[in-house]
Amino acid sequence: MTTADPASAFTAAQRAAGVIAAKHRGDLGGAEQLLAAFPDEAARTRGFMLLAELALTLVRTQTGQTMDDLVQELTLHIAAASEPPVST
Repeated sequence: MTTADPASAFTAAQRAAGVIAAKHRGDLGGAEQLLAAFPDEAARTRGFMLLAELALTLVRTQTGQTMDDLVQELTLHIAAASEPPVST
């Protein structure tokens, strides 16, 4: 991945946040349009990576957890969410 200037990385992160906001308000078409507006896959990846890092930093600041502990907890939640539901 090539290095991008900070301004384009923050623009990409704002666009990534817009994708998530559109999806959560049910505007799947708008989310798709915003995804398509990224100039390339590298910009999309940088945008979502920066957004994730900023969001984790906000949570870390509020909870006092270390970033390692927070990421470990998140990883456990992802693993649990990816498991199929147990049938009874």
